[in-house]
Amino acid sequence: MESFEEGQTVVRRDVHRTGRVWSEHALRVVADTSEALVAACSPGAEARWPALYARALAEGDRSVRTEAFDAMATGVWGLTDAVWQETELLLWKQPTAWFSVNAFYVPDGDGRRLRNWYVNFEHPTRRTADGFDTFDLTVDLVVDPGLSRWEWKDEDEYAHVRRLGIVTDSEHQAVDAARDQVLAMITERSGPFADAAAWASWRWNPAWPAPRLPRPAAAGESGAPAAG
Repeated sequence: MESFEEGQTVVRRDVHRTGRVWSEHALRVVADTSEALVAACSPGAEARWPALYARALAEGDRSVRTEAFDAMATGVWGLTDAVWQETELLLWKQPTAWFSVNAFYVPDGDGRRLRNWYVNFEHPTRRTADGFDTFDLTVDLVVDPGLSRWEWKDEDEYAHVRRLGIVTDSEHQAVDAARDQVLAMITERSGPFADAAAWASWRWNPAWPAPRLPRPAAAGESGAPAAG
């Protein structure tokens, strides 16, 4: 499959092993090379999330997130339209990696500043005509802007999805290997961390409108990739 063009809208989808779509998120391409796809979004970007997950965000109730995972285990859930808010996001994803590196930016005076790095552990990507498919494996690593401190996030939810069988033993082994890989990248300042200063100064291109999803999707729409 050909590379995506700079500024092109792409859709990141989390697709369950049943082929049902768990979430969709519209992004714009910053760069697409043999090493990695770099994409971004700004406040106003369109998304679709599981209805229970959206409710958990609205109510600030993590127990509802647990209900969302329970629904995932049954294979039955609904999606709801959502809008990305507050932060700008810059995402780095190698096609075969079991993680993506994300940078979040927040308002700071008249500009923006890097709030934190966020490593999301997830499936390797499968390219589609609209973007790429992956699947979030729940556990994350939050890293401070200077790369000097980090902490694991959502370990309790990761244990829960392991008990539910959402994350299999082989996926768990891949996550464990990816954890070591990411910590080595931070220590060695490799991957996106090799040019951390440039990432810290990155800003959303004001000529780009907030990305929109290309078409409506029914809840649980099949997530079969195109090709590549």
